[in-house]
Amino acid sequence: MQHARAAARRKPFPWHVVVFLAPAVLIYTAVMIYPLAETLRLSFFDRTDEGARFWVGLVNFERLFLDPHWADQFWNALANNFYFFVVHMAVQNPIGVLLAALLSMTHLPGRTFYRTAIFVPAMLSVVIIGFAWKLILSPIWGVSETLLGLVGLDFLFGPWLGKEGSALTTLALISVWQYVGIPMMLIYAALLAIPEDISEAADLDGVRGMALFFKVKLPLIWPTIGIISILTFIGNFNAFDLIYAVQGALAGPNFSTDILGTFLYRTFFGHQLELGDPHMGATIATAMFLIILVGVMAYLWGVQRRMRRYQF
Repeated sequence: MQHARAAARRKPFPWHVVVFLAPAVLIYTAVMIYPLAETLRLSFFDRTDEGARFWVGLVNFERLFLDPHWADQFWNALANNFYFFVVHMAVQNPIGVLLAALLSMTHLPGRTFYRTAIFVPAMLSVVIIGFAWKLILSPIWGVSETLLGLVGLDFLFGPWLGKEGSALTTLALISVWQYVGIPMMLIYAALLAIPEDISEAADLDGVRGMALFFKVKLPLIWPTIGIISILTFIGNFNAFDLIYAVQGALAGPNFSTDILGTFLYRTFFGHQLELGDPHMGATIATAMFLIILVGVMAYLWGVQRRMRRYQF
């Protein structure tokens, strides 16, 4: 009798949860989990001239890191990728914080227009942005020299995309221009979420203006800035389309704009007369995945724990 009552009180299995989650889980597995697992598997194999695959273990990674043919390209792409990320961290995110702080001022006229205008480039295709800036900066038919001449700075003009020393910086600044609206909007939302009571209490203590932002509001939005930083890291180490659209698969001049994404593309799919190598391409993709994973874990275990003290 008691067993029957216990069975009656037992909750039925929530099959409706399975039904609702199943489509999302299947799609995520098909487009994310399976390709990732297959990439990891391919990195441990190689193939003969006849096309037969055989197990090589970590030999592909040894070739990637130590073989001069592969290592020189890999370390060059990794260094360029890191520089690309540093430019975004040093320019994009501080400008995003500054714009968010300015647009959060209630007395600023036209705030909605400015928010929209700054965010619109982030919604445009990277290919369109790349070709547009390639035309603008062209020494032959571009308008950048004329625009600089209008303000007396035409002496600064040069073929920035054609010089090894300036091409990568120019591309990084183009990317900053396109995506600065994303950190701006995220930080703007975080500023709006700060209770007015805190600002009023600070005002009673005589903390106003810039001091209010730097001493009160900025510490409260550090967690949001941390999330933006890790998203910037992931996005930059997955970058490909802007470099490809502007400089092509060879990431010229002389591979000075080559990053891991373009290096992976040339290796996996081949370029011009060079055939692709899916196994070495998978090895590069696995290395990219591990770099991003280490960066994210370092953030979660290190920086994020220190930032929790600023949260409400």
